[in-house]
Amino acid sequence: MTKSIYWADNYIEKLRAADEAIRIIRPGQRVFIGSACGEPQILVQALADNAHMLNGVEIVRMMSHESAPLTEIANKTYEANLSIRHIYLGSARSESFKNNLRFVTPMNMSEVPSLFKSRKLPIDVALIQVAPPDDFGWMSLGVSVDVTMAAASSAGKVIAQVNPCMPRIMGHSFIHVNDVDLIVEHEEDLLTIAPPPRSELATWIGRHISRLIEDGSTLQLGLDANSQATAQALSDKNDLGFHSQYITNDIMKLYAMGVITNRKKGLNDGKLVASAAVGTKELYEFLHDNPAIEFHPTDYVNDPFVISRHNRMVSLNVAKVVDLTGQVSAEAVAQTLFAGVSGIPDFVRGARRSPGGKSILMLRSTSVDGKKSRIIPRMSDDAVVVSRGDVHYVATEYGVVNLFGKSLQERVIAMISIAHPKFRDELFEAAKEMRLVGPERTLGEAAKAVYPVNLEDTVEIDGQTITIRPAKPVDERRIQEHYYTLNKDDVFLRFFHEKTSFERWEVEGKSQIDYKKDLTLIGIIGESGFGRVVGVSEYLLLLESNMAEVAFTVSKEFQGKGLGKIFLRKMAAAAREQGISGLVAYTAAHNQAMIRLFKTLPYKTHTTFDGEAVTLSCKFDELKE
Repeated sequence: MTKSIYWADNYIEKLRAADEAIRIIRPGQRVFIGSACGEPQILVQALADNAHMLNGVEIVRMMSHESAPLTEIANKTYEANLSIRHIYLGSARSESFKNNLRFVTPMNMSEVPSLFKSRKLPIDVALIQVAPPDDFGWMSLGVSVDVTMAAASSAGKVIAQVNPCMPRIMGHSFIHVNDVDLIVEHEEDLLTIAPPPRSELATWIGRHISRLIEDGSTLQLGLDANSQATAQALSDKNDLGFHSQYITNDIMKLYAMGVITNRKKGLNDGKLVASAAVGTKELYEFLHDNPAIEFHPTDYVNDPFVISRHNRMVSLNVAKVVDLTGQVSAEAVAQTLFAGVSGIPDFVRGARRSPGGKSILMLRSTSVDGKKSRIIPRMSDDAVVVSRGDVHYVATEYGVVNLFGKSLQERVIAMISIAHPKFRDELFEAAKEMRLVGPERTLGEAAKAVYPVNLEDTVEIDGQTITIRPAKPVDERRIQEHYYTLNKDDVFLRFFHEKTSFERWEVEGKSQIDYKKDLTLIGIIGESGFGRVVGVSEYLLLLESNMAEVAFTVSKEFQGKGLGKIFLRKMAAAAREQGISGLVAYTAAHNQAMIRLFKTLPYKTHTTFDGEAVTLSCKFDELKE
């Protein structure tokens, strides 16, 4: 096609009606359709209307909303007229996709642009949607840059729907009038996706995860209810950054609140970076000509090397099922907006290699009807999206565990601790049958326990942050290591005799607890999942008196600095909340520190001495005068 020197003349020459433009598609060609909410609806509808005139045409698309029934046409014509190739399995129309899995091409999103540009999967015609040209002839791909840019730049022919409703978004999002072949002007509302309905379970997961996210972190969030619930739980954070495949309404809200500032990202500082937008009209208005927003193709946004260059990169994605060893499936389910192989592996690996980075995978513990556990003994028919070697944190509504660097037995215990209580016993027995845990192992009280996240807290002592929280089954080894670091005097004061060994079976009962009649609080410094225990506080209910017997150990470096007092007050509050009458402690007569500590409680203290040990007790209904 001969082009005029002036782009505006070219623009006029290229104008066509939609039906006329579609007729340039020849038999046997491969046609790309702009993805997600950037789908050029008028062109797709014209393609569907003229499908009977086509022969052997393959449609390549990603995250389609099926604005026109191309899949239905492909099925009815036995793919003679049209065949479909989906990259990234979406669940906006979950039933349609579930019945057409044969069309899916599993790929990491970072690799899709090179598939097009290398011509390994050549695109003959690209149907795209753009904003009107600026004074220099540049048109923005708007809400869908992702793989659309690569398809448009490598296609033999490009048909562009010019839509005034498409926002003009900064970054690597522009294509010139001279680089498209035909233009169809058609104004219509962009496809929109309402935020997922709020879920109590998703909100709980968000609360668990928000504790792992530090100020100054850079976020990636998947398109699903759990990830968005996490975004909603971050309103008290500061100076977060954003680098993710998709931007949604929840991210817009965090930016408007000043939670996301992008000041400490370490890469593209000050810029909110994504490759596409999925949301409402308000989101698209927010993006239009916003200098704080940059969209880039997925071979940049999803590149693990680029991801790893951000400070404290946190990847948040939803899994469908996870097995006891940490293998993850993330195929599409109806409760998420979209899922699939997608960009999850890219961000999991990139985040893990970021300074202070974390990869977090979320799932609800059961199917929607509660009849099946989504933590399963072993992966069978489900496609593994994240290998057990790449998995880091896994979260359900029952808590978060860190699987990195853990043995298979440790992983089994960790995963069962966040499974739904009604499935824990059968998962444990399955693990025994697979010889993933020792035959002597038991779950104990932990089989039905629900982790009380409300008891978690952090304190600052000598410039170190100490996390105080209830013990979990995964803490068994670290509690054991703590006891081995105590000097002999502290061991004697805790156990009332000299002791040089702390067997696993002795420690097991301190971490496999029900959090009601027996509770262990631990103080940890260091990274979650790898921290060192510097204090252990326990209570055990004495049934005959309805009193809780308490005991403490604190590492030498933190003794006399208030940690024991914090432990004691938290134990008293937890016991009182469970309807326990009071506390009792047994200590040596020369342990004046423990005696003084007990007397700091706001209750009357009763002290007795039997010639060998001092008994300290108090009742919650007897306040000091």
